[in-house]
This record gives sequence, structure tokens and C-alpha cells, in this order.
Amino acid sequence: MLDIIINWLKDIPKEYLVVIIGALPVSELRGAIPFALYQGIPAVKAFWLAVLGNILPVVPGLILLEPITKALRKFELFRKFFDWWFARTKRNSDTVQKYEALGLALFVAIPLPITGAWSGIVAASLFKIRFRYAVISIIAGIIGAGLIVSFLCALSILSWKAVVH
Repeated sequence: MLDIIINWLKDIPKEYLVVIIGALPVSELRGAIPFALYQGIPAVKAFWLAVLGNILPVVPGLILLEPITKALRKFELFRKFFDWWFARTKRNSDTVQKYEALGLALFVAIPLPITGAWSGIVAASLFKIRFRYAVISIIAGIIGAGLIVSFLCALSILSWKAVVH
């Protein structure tokens, strides 16, 4: 099965893979930027491809999260997953609750496993942040996270080059 996936992915241009990885809920741009740099994509291009991928699910996510979760909560497995995800997001989003749209941007900008655009969508829904403010805040947070991840990757590359030479 893994061989099939690897063979299928090898034909996809690496720039498209960066966008896809950036759009995925777990990796988001925290995984897309290092992947792009590893693939030899220049840092600025890697940044914008990862940001683009991370932005893609924002509007559909904000629009569809509530109706999809409402429909899927009828099944126990999905209800448990959404309860866990929403409780985890709520527990880790004090900044969003306190500062609303600005807090949402800061929450998304911190590149940790419990934050990011997908959790930002959930936080915006939980705290009833207006759609246009949520979109702007999440995109601002994505750009902030992209800058932080790019900076950390640049530091690690420079450090590695110093160690090797």
C-alpha cells in the first residue's frame, strides 16, 4: 500500500506537494516549509507555497465546520473525536477567548501542535468570532507562523552548515 502511495506521489510536482502538505490538518505549514526546503525549493517560494496551502481550507472550514460536525456527531466515533478536538482547542485558546480576533491571529501564529489554521477554525467557531474577522485573523496568523517556521528553518540550516564546515 505504501509503495502505491509513494509511486503516485512521485509524479506530482514538488511545489504541489508543498501546497497539499500545507493544507493538511496535522502538518500544515509547519511540515510544508521544512519539506519544501528539503526538496530544494528556495525559501521565499517555500514560504508562499506553504502559506497558500494553509490558507486554502480556511474559508470552507469556517463555512462547513458546524454543519459537518453536526451531521457526523450522530456517530459515536465522530462525536468522541469532535468532543476531544473542541475541548482541546478550547482548553488551549485562552488568548482567543480574551482578545477575540487578535487573540485568534496570535493563537494561529504560534507554530505548536495544538495551534494552527485548523484549530483556529475550531476556535473561531467555538468563540463565535464573526466570519470576516476570523478569516483575516487566521490568514494573519498563518503568515506569522510561516515567518516563524521559515526563520527557525533558516537558523537550523545555518547551524548545520556551521557544524559541517
